[in-house]
Amino acid sequence: MGDVGFFKKTDSRESAENLGENEEETAVFSTQQQEDAPADLNLQPERVNLDHLFPGIPTDFTQLRSVYMGVDLSEKRNPDAEIASSSSRKRKFSFTLTPEEIQEDMDMIRIAGEKQAEPQHIGFFRRIEDEVALRERLEREKAERQHEIAKQFALEYACGQVDPRRYFSKSSAKKAAAALKSVIIDDDNDDDDKEQSGTPFGMAMEMIRTRNSRKKFASNGLGVEFKWVPKNVKRSGCEAPSLLDLSMRGLAKNADAIVSLNHVPDMLRHKLSRLLCDSRKMDAHFLQLLASGSPTEIRINDCSQVTEDEFTKIFGCCDTNNLTVLQLDLCGSCMPYYILQDTLARSSKSLPALVTLSLDGAHRLSDEGLNMLALSAPALQSINLSQCSLLTSAGINNLANCFESTLRELYLDECHNIEAMVVLPALKKLKCLEVLSMAGIPTVCDDFVIQMVEACGKNMKELVFPNCLELTDVSIKYVGKNCSKLCAIDLSYLSKLTDKTMRYLANGCRSINRLKLSRNSLSDEAIAAFLEASGSDLTELSLNNIPLVGLNTALALSKCSRKLLSLDLSWCRNLNDEALGLIVDSCLSLKQLKLFGCTQLTDVFLKGHSNPQVQIIGQELRTVSKFLNVLKPQGPPLRFIRFRVKFIISPANQILDPSRNRIDLQIPLLLSNLLVPVIPEDG
Repeated sequence: MGDVGFFKKTDSRESAENLGENEEETAVFSTQQQEDAPADLNLQPERVNLDHLFPGIPTDFTQLRSVYMGVDLSEKRNPDAEIASSSSRKRKFSFTLTPEEIQEDMDMIRIAGEKQAEPQHIGFFRRIEDEVALRERLEREKAERQHEIAKQFALEYACGQVDPRRYFSKSSAKKAAAALKSVIIDDDNDDDDKEQSGTPFGMAMEMIRTRNSRKKFASNGLGVEFKWVPKNVKRSGCEAPSLLDLSMRGLAKNADAIVSLNHVPDMLRHKLSRLLCDSRKMDAHFLQLLASGSPTEIRINDCSQVTEDEFTKIFGCCDTNNLTVLQLDLCGSCMPYYILQDTLARSSKSLPALVTLSLDGAHRLSDEGLNMLALSAPALQSINLSQCSLLTSAGINNLANCFESTLRELYLDECHNIEAMVVLPALKKLKCLEVLSMAGIPTVCDDFVIQMVEACGKNMKELVFPNCLELTDVSIKYVGKNCSKLCAIDLSYLSKLTDKTMRYLANGCRSINRLKLSRNSLSDEAIAAFLEASGSDLTELSLNNIPLVGLNTALALSKCSRKLLSLDLSWCRNLNDEALGLIVDSCLSLKQLKLFGCTQLTDVFLKGHSNPQVQIIGQELRTVSKFLNVLKPQGPPLRFIRFRVKFIISPANQILDPSRNRIDLQIPLLLSNLLVPVIPEDG
């Protein structure tokens, strides 16, 4: 066709004569075009000078048209493609741009250029494309590299030869191992979800969903079926204190005048000591009174005012042979090792009968001092080392090795120098361990909890893990599987927990009586389902600052928690007067209700409920210190203790001798209401 620009049309149905005429006309038209067109176009779009639009930027027309109009001219103007597509119609088209089309495209380019705040050109878009391509290539290479690392890590982990420090930074090595463990052990989640339909929690959840779907709850509160009506109950202003309380208060105010506590029962000593600690009047004089003679129990919540010299003088000559309980909390200034070796740990068995030791807040207690105490108390069964900031993993390992067969309770709250995975092998040896508290230790992870409950879960009765931020539903799943005797658990401030946690607890731990779930993202339906499935034995429940707690939880509490003594619903602002009224009037055993931050409540509830014994805390500006220990009376050395009944008096005043069939009673701390003589199992 030559190097001329023309529009040539050929029709196979035309005769040769007409074809010849068309060729002559085409030749004439071609000659005219050659006079106006450039000498050699080579079938390529003409390069147009657009300097008047984009000064200093030589621009190719086809590329600019593609940028501004979204049209790929190289594909649309391909003569070969057009010929191939039109072969079915036996027509052939071959064309290039005419001057009119060029002018039209130039106008479009000018208009587009006027709309732009800044001139754009081909180089700009090319740089953007290069940057995007580079970023995609780097991300692809990073993903491939991480995939290879994960494969190698998983292979070594399965063989038990993994070292996370080879693959991860020091700060994230333990997190990586825990995360991989979670993935490996939780690979059956789908099957686990399918098996929950017939469980107590699954049936309770289904009932709640059905009830909600039928809209039994009205928009303004509880439905008509569960309507609460406030009652006009005449209440006395203040209850008169008992004579015992008046006497204790008088003694606390004049404690400096007390000269002896001989023949005073331990219960009254504890009560007087607590009053002095609350009023910040505990001093060396009263500590001397408690340590005089041959005491069996010394309980002090605050020893911060006792100096090293006073402590050495008091316990340097104290008879500790009969001492079974020693509580010296906040004794940080008088617990260095050189003081202990002259006082409490002056010999290898200077505390032969000691069962419970509490040194909460002993910030000067070191590993060396702890080793001295361990050698001095061979019968130790419970130890509280919370907030002992100098203790390390080595000290805890040595402690666990000393009491493998006797230790039942271990409290390590806020001991930040203790690495959970480092002390795990030693803790797994504590086969009698019943209470483990590790609140606020950042290294506590799912892997730690799983291995711990698999080794010691059959005897576990209380687990305390608030502020252990790495815990997820995976660890609670194994708690439910291995801790069937669990009576108390604290899961406060764990943001990674979901509704599965309530399912695992409801189906696996059927004996829980104390549950704390403060500041979690659990749903109203899940909490209600747990209460309906396993909430009949609850005596203490904390739902502090769980925003989704609402009417379902209120209804479940009113139906299933008749033994509840203490309830914390602070900052649960979805509960209205009717919901709280239904809870308080239905839970007849309720003695303490915390409602801090519940500004939505009115006098309709506060003055309309009919429960005379409940004490509502947080709605009035009043001192709350007197309520803090109402439900925590001092009792036996251990929180959970096994007793053997020596004899039982039946209702018919007959003595039943169970010597042939021994009866074991698993009872909590409060034993004041027992009327039968009991002796410890060991004695």
